Amino acid sequence: MLLREMGRVVVASLTLVGTATAQGWTAKASDIQTRAERTGYVETSSYADVMDFVKAVSEASPQLHLTTFGYTWEGRSLPLVVVGNLNDASAAAVRSSGKTRVFVQGSIHPGEACGKEAMQMLLRDLANGEHAEWLDSLVLLIAPIYNADGNERVRLTNRGRQHGPLGGMGQRPNAQGLDLNRDHMKIDSPEARSLIAMMNAYDPHVLVDLHTTNGTTHAYHLTYAPPLNPNTDPSIDDLLRNELLPAVTDAVKQDHGWDFYYYGNLPWRGSSAEPGWYTFDHRPRFNNNYIGLRNRLAILGEAYSYATFEDRVKASLWFVEEIANFTYENAARVSDVVAEADRAAISGQELGVRFTHARSEQQVEILMGDVVEERNPFSGRTILRRLDVSRPQLMYEYGTFRPTETELVPAAYMIPGDLTAVLTKLADHGVQWTQLTTPFTGTVERFVIDSTTASPREFQGHNERTLYGRYEETELTMPAGAVVVSLDQPLGRLAFYLLEPRSDDGFVNWNVLDEALEGVDHYPIVRTLRR
Repeated sequence: MLLREMGRVVVASLTLVGTATAQGWTAKASDIQTRAERTGYVETSSYADVMDFVKAVSEASPQLHLTTFGYTWEGRSLPLVVVGNLNDASAAAVRSSGKTRVFVQGSIHPGEACGKEAMQMLLRDLANGEHAEWLDSLVLLIAPIYNADGNERVRLTNRGRQHGPLGGMGQRPNAQGLDLNRDHMKIDSPEARSLIAMMNAYDPHVLVDLHTTNGTTHAYHLTYAPPLNPNTDPSIDDLLRNELLPAVTDAVKQDHGWDFYYYGNLPWRGSSAEPGWYTFDHRPRFNNNYIGLRNRLAILGEAYSYATFEDRVKASLWFVEEIANFTYENAARVSDVVAEADRAAISGQELGVRFTHARSEQQVEILMGDVVEERNPFSGRTILRRLDVSRPQLMYEYGTFRPTETELVPAAYMIPGDLTAVLTKLADHGVQWTQLTTPFTGTVERFVIDSTTASPREFQGHNERTLYGRYEETELTMPAGAVVVSLDQPLGRLAFYLLEPRSDDGFVNWNVLDEALEGVDHYPIVRTLRR
């Protein structure tokens, strides 16, 4: 019976899609539905569905401006809807507005489709005049479908035991085979280069990345994370952990009765780790950690995998709405914190290059849950559905990191002009530099290599490399044409992480310098501690 009813929903939805495509969108914004809504949340939107939807809602409101911010591996344009009291969608218009900018992306992992659907629904609400007060102090930048190529590779078996969409969902990597949420430092994909170019152009103050969880059976409808790298400017971490995220959590609980909390998992079965609530990773290859090193407020949202698809969409929508509410009410403070972080001088500080989880001083209460097994009527596979059960359990929380190795932040790095791969990637990230017009002779610090290892296992197209050694002072001459990267610049924290030879996620790790390291006893990039 269930299968027959779902089949009728799917057939009906296909009819609606065909009618809309043939006749064009003529309905009011309030009447436009997502594919998830039209199918009773059995299906998720294709790329064409999303493009039709964002065109329709943008045409329905003068506050919605549709543009694109780049391309996928297979050449699909990446839609960006700019929402504000603006003349156009250009970066110049957005930045000259003087308003606080909030960027939200969905579908970096297309199997985690709730953010894509939720952001379409939010755009419809905005086109219909809801949340109009936000536009007094905000400009919203909405990118509902980031991994558009992966979105089109729909299979019923993607995402294992996740509860829907029952009609299938896209794959995790892009068409290049890359996980886009591991590509923020090495930027091997056109999608990552497009995203970072958008950040450089539009310069949003707050950036939200919407996902779906894996693993642990807990009671939260959504978990979240701020930037997890300890090198993030402390004022950004403070604003997120002590104000914004608690405000979002309280508002959702009050308005909808749902619990949100910091992202975590219990140790995987067979792990030797102490029992506790563990967040994921500190490295800036991940979106939220990368954005934190850019001095911006980054927020990861993870809707609960075993909640129904409809509930995951709702949780993602309410999460973004409350982030926007807080940012609207505190727009000047958000902008000021970002500006102060950009102005802060970091040379002379000790920052980490390698890290480990830090345990909370006291045990905290984590809400654990239960699930029931169900059967996907289309694939025949077992899926899990969240039960409305909440069991408080005390445990230590491993939600932050501490450095195990630090380095002094130099005044500047000096890079030979022929290291074009390094310079190209620095430019893609937006890091600023100057070029020597005459030779420089003086005292610098050079990293002497004792040994190097490369992982035997390929990861994301790379065999990650580690250098071992020490710094020593030396006198040398850098010729004209060499590049000087000052660390007292807005992207100084990011530049430090990219260029330090012992960094666990920098250019050495990602093999950018492999050719230059062949047969040498020192790292080719030197540093100076003097301004």
